[in-house]
Amino acid sequence: MSKPLTDHEKRKQISVRGIAGLGDVAEIKKSFNRHLHFTLVKDRNVATPRDYYFALAHTVRDHLVGRWIRTQQYYYEKDPKKITKGWQVEEADDWLRYGNPWEKARPEYMLPVHFYGRVAHTPEGPKWVDTQVVLAMPYDTPVPGYKNNTVNTMRLWSAKAPNDFNLQEFNVGDYIQAVLDRNLAENISRVLYPNDNFFEGKELRLKQEYFVVAATLQDIIRRFKSSKFGCRDPVRTSFETFHEKVAIQLNDTHPALAIPELMRILVDIERLDWEKAWEITTKTCAYTNHTVLPEALERWPVHMFEKLLPRHLQIIYEINQRHLDRVAVLYPGDNDRLCRMSLIEEGDPKRINMAHLCVVGSHAVNGVARIHSDIVKTTVFKDFCDIEPEKFQNKTNGITPRRWLLLCNPGLADIIAEKIGEDFLTDLFQLKKLLDFVNDEMFIRDVAKVKQENKLKFAAYLESEYKVKINPESIFDIQVKRIHEYKRQLLNCLHVITLYNRIRKEPNKKFVPRTVMIGGKAAPGYHMAKIIIKLFTSVGEVVNHDPVVGDRLKVIFLENYRVSLAEKVIPAADLSEQISTAGTEASGTGNMKFMLNGALTIGTMDGANVEMAEEAGEENLFIFGMRVEDVEAMDKKGYNAREYYERLPELKQVMDQISTGFFSPKEPELFKDVVNMLMNHDRFKVFADYEAYISCQEKVNELYRNPKEWTKKVIRNIAASGKFSSDRTIAEYAREVWGVEPSDVKIPPPNEPRE
Repeated sequence: MSKPLTDHEKRKQISVRGIAGLGDVAEIKKSFNRHLHFTLVKDRNVATPRDYYFALAHTVRDHLVGRWIRTQQYYYEKDPKKITKGWQVEEADDWLRYGNPWEKARPEYMLPVHFYGRVAHTPEGPKWVDTQVVLAMPYDTPVPGYKNNTVNTMRLWSAKAPNDFNLQEFNVGDYIQAVLDRNLAENISRVLYPNDNFFEGKELRLKQEYFVVAATLQDIIRRFKSSKFGCRDPVRTSFETFHEKVAIQLNDTHPALAIPELMRILVDIERLDWEKAWEITTKTCAYTNHTVLPEALERWPVHMFEKLLPRHLQIIYEINQRHLDRVAVLYPGDNDRLCRMSLIEEGDPKRINMAHLCVVGSHAVNGVARIHSDIVKTTVFKDFCDIEPEKFQNKTNGITPRRWLLLCNPGLADIIAEKIGEDFLTDLFQLKKLLDFVNDEMFIRDVAKVKQENKLKFAAYLESEYKVKINPESIFDIQVKRIHEYKRQLLNCLHVITLYNRIRKEPNKKFVPRTVMIGGKAAPGYHMAKIIIKLFTSVGEVVNHDPVVGDRLKVIFLENYRVSLAEKVIPAADLSEQISTAGTEASGTGNMKFMLNGALTIGTMDGANVEMAEEAGEENLFIFGMRVEDVEAMDKKGYNAREYYERLPELKQVMDQISTGFFSPKEPELFKDVVNMLMNHDRFKVFADYEAYISCQEKVNELYRNPKEWTKKVIRNIAASGKFSSDRTIAEYAREVWGVEPSDVKIPPPNEPRE
């Protein structure tokens, strides 16, 4: 038994020397300097006494880490979206539970954001007063470029209550209320509030949108006024060159409040006249539209603005008045046009059309695929395009080949590099050179081998995670995206049931084996999307346990679909499902990722599929179904789902199985809402494309029986995917929207002198 320690020995054990062994002063200095430079991102020229304190604290903390780690409680991580008995169930994704090693808090740049209050009319002009203040704390994440020594900053914001937040009265009751109020203030950034029509009109969502806009704009103006990195003292006082130094890209309508907020800052705080402020605002802002679905375009109730952002409401009214005055001059007496183009929609309640605000307050408006940009100009923003056609552009989306080829599919990247070198990683158009190898037997074998290895790896992952054994020789038929009626996961589901019925009808016939996987998340309040997930999982329960079917058909729902799962599934895919109703998908980017990774596309002529077919040749994709003009013609004529149901025996059988509880024997009416929607009020016309889709899937089977011809089409698709690099997209935004020329200058690394 060990001898008890004396008091002196105990004291020695907890002394600095006993714990840390600080004999190596040079090492401590080195650690201090390292933290000053790399943890705090400061040098001695700009460091404050607080920075020195924190550098020292981090140095000491380094010596405590061993004991710190030992005392940390083990946490069990939970998936944020999981499937329980076939239903999606949401769980909190506490992603900051362990901190975020990539981010750096910047409390020295904390900024006030105002809410509520009233507008006072003073001799100097309107003033927003008696507001509630929430502080915005910036957190910076470095975003490195690819082999160019450039590291940009992504700045995120966290809401903090000010220290004096309602603490004037300090008795117990008021104190408790003040703490509760403090929590309410900090709720702004605690959870991303769902933005869908089921949560329409919720004040917290509007607060979140204004919070990030207000903090970011104050920060932009501070940086614009400063003369050097890290400086907080204003030097520039004129805003003449603001639009030359700053570009604000409104990514959908969520940051639309940047327009009235910039006007408020320029007019109320910087004291510019309205015309000058408006010129600066419109030259600075540009708007990217991401959807033409009317329910997805934000429309905020006026009464909510009156309460939360009263000054911004005044500014929006003024913007609208001047805008309508201009329209009235161009189209005298056309009141219908004025109503259509107004930023304010009359009704109960009156609403602000945020998309109209974005169009009016921006110098450029773009869609994200050519077909989408054309639809935008001829439908939702037609009246605006009539007046300013030069404002409207297209910027087809893109994906980064570093993540979506090099990182997630190194085997494919290697065999491509062996044939054409490595330059394709920064110039994806170089992939066109692969066309020279379409008939190269060795390259065909290599491409097929990489695909098979990826499929085997993913099959092993599915067996371990989902406890389902699949046939790696089967077609991996994959649809991964948000669950939404317009994306038509239901059409995929109808095909699965049709295939199941065919196998059951002719069990001795030779079928091409297929593993159908759907992955994606439903918005928390979107009932139809959740019931679609339940239907697919219920179909899987029946199909996967039917001995007649065996391994000829498997049905798997990939739960908690996210980037890390996408990096596994996309390289393993044979068939990419891009089957939205023509005219509804803005672009899609999953379609591009699958194409680059050697999957063939079955799809409608929608979104970026149109340009993919153009680049690769329509004969190298499986294109089916109605075009945009067919959908428009059907809308005029009227879509009658029952006509298809009665004319197509296989479709009738499938729908009868769903409606009579074949896939939900314990709850026969479980899917009545799906059946009712498909039969009576399906905006996305699933039945109208059913026959063409089933027929197209038969062509898929036919080609898959010929592996060599299949792989040749794969190579042609990979070779044609150069256009869909985000490098090309961003270069187009830079040149045609932001007015800057992209540069490939490589910054010298820190250990080399600057030129």
